[in-house]
Amino acid sequence: MILEGNQSDALGALMKAAQDGDRAAYRELLGETVPILRRMLKRRFPFLPRQDLEDLVQDILLAVHAVRATYDPARPFLPWLVAIARNRTADMARRHARRSAREVAVDTYPETSGEDETNRGEGYGDAEALQEAVRSLPQGQRVAIELLKFRELSLKEAAAVSGMSVTALKVATHRATRALRVALKTKDG
Repeated sequence: MILEGNQSDALGALMKAAQDGDRAAYRELLGETVPILRRMLKRRFPFLPRQDLEDLVQDILLAVHAVRATYDPARPFLPWLVAIARNRTADMARRHARRSAREVAVDTYPETSGEDETNRGEGYGDAEALQEAVRSLPQGQRVAIELLKFRELSLKEAAAVSGMSVTALKVATHRATRALRVALKTKDG
């Protein structure tokens, strides 16, 4: 990446002004930097799809933003930028390698809902048996199940409605769930 010395000096001056709090200079710096990064990345990675290239440019810009205070205005801007770009592209390559090591490429994806028998779980069981089992629970357990499971209130909301503590609701729900499993298992089998 070869730029005229004046352009490189101008970018350094913009970064210095941005470090001093000049927002317009920072916007201009980013506007000047984006095409440089795109050209550099297109030359280095001609195989990258456009969206991946743009993601990488944005990742580099975020890194520049995060470490902008480390830029030394006495030194050239472009080598500093290129070092950041090189580090971010290396990070991208490592992420890609890790992701591709876990992924399996397939030509066609299996269909999960095209057949009649697909995604059919077992039924929920007998609703009347569940209602009867809930009615047979002790008062505290029944209230806990109704508020937390049927009405789907949070523990805090259920505690306010029932007057029970959060801990008591947790214990009652646990005991009620266990009792319902036993009651419904004996009805089925």
